[in-house]
Amino acid sequence: MSKIITDEKQVERVLTRGVEQILDEKEKFKKLLMSGQQIKLYCGYDPTAPSLHIGNAISIKKLGEFQKLGHKVIFLIGDFTALIGDPTDKSAVRQKLTSEEILENCKNYQKQASAFLNFEGENPAELRYNSEWNDKMNFRNLIELSSNFTVQQMMQRDMFQKRMEGEKPIYLHEFLYPLVQAYDSVAMNVDLEVGGNDQMFNMMRGRDLQKIINNKEKFVMTVKILADDAGKKMGKSEGNAVFLDQSPENIYGAVMSWPDGFIANTFELMTDTSIEEIEKMRKDMKNDLVNPKDLKMRLAKEITEKIYGKEKSEKAEQDFVTKFQKKDLNMDVSELKVKKEDSLVQILVENGLAESNSDAKRKIQQGGVSIDGEKIELGQEIEENWEGKILKVGKKDFRKIKVV
Repeated sequence: MSKIITDEKQVERVLTRGVEQILDEKEKFKKLLMSGQQIKLYCGYDPTAPSLHIGNAISIKKLGEFQKLGHKVIFLIGDFTALIGDPTDKSAVRQKLTSEEILENCKNYQKQASAFLNFEGENPAELRYNSEWNDKMNFRNLIELSSNFTVQQMMQRDMFQKRMEGEKPIYLHEFLYPLVQAYDSVAMNVDLEVGGNDQMFNMMRGRDLQKIINNKEKFVMTVKILADDAGKKMGKSEGNAVFLDQSPENIYGAVMSWPDGFIANTFELMTDTSIEEIEKMRKDMKNDLVNPKDLKMRLAKEITEKIYGKEKSEKAEQDFVTKFQKKDLNMDVSELKVKKEDSLVQILVENGLAESNSDAKRKIQQGGVSIDGEKIELGQEIEENWEGKILKVGKKDFRKIKVV
């Protein structure tokens, strides 16, 4: 068995970063992790599309964090549950897939998950399919399992309530989906299930069933769903998912096309940037002290590098710069005449780019002023090679420099 890391700072980070809830109780679960006992955890992925997407990568990354602490991770492909179709957040029944379509969809899932999980080495992640145990279940088993839940429990789900109100059908097999997912926890005898907050109902049924059948407590961890600051989600159902099988250039470009509201949240969920730095990003964007485009370029490169490696991410960045950024920097902006002996503070104030000397100094010190994308420092002198370059102040003010 691999060494279990019980450093409190590392454990706390895994339990809080990008995490929505831990049930039954965070402190109880933390105590288990701090005990040095190796736990078994999993997250399931139904192969309803031929590729995983960035939304899936959030939970896979969380699995990887537990793996680094020394715990046993199971990457579960829901080839059986995909035959049913998860009704979560669905206003109508899902279109059924064949077994052949399902297996074709998931053929590259392990390779894609390998960007965040290690399937080799001392503590390898385990790849499993839930058809392994569900295909063996007979009608008697199903009836016995069903007896642990009530119709009232199933009807508590929002999507079923909405269908009832809209007089839309609810099919019996849709009631079975939470039951089948719940049985995954029993079959693998896990200590923890990880998933998006939209999976809370299904995961809690697994917690119930694990207690009933194995007399064992299963914890549930919900991770945050990728959304903007206003709560607008990104994902397969919304039609705006970024799939992991896209080319490096397309992934980089897709991130660059996101609304600014996604930036800070994605840094939290998909990178290792400190929470303190992310909060500073939020503040700087709110106060127009940083161009969101610069942050998105950093974010796009980090995500692309995680999936494809450094070399391909750098090529994707260069491709973007060549096609788009240089075009932006050559936009029609007004000319700003400066003298070498002028101070930058003076230039900003006299040209209406800062309200006062103190405001100009603050903008420079907080990184809100740049020359051709490179931040400048307070007290920096005007240079002749600035001729023709773009002075940017905040997010919206651009001037083409003319040294006279």
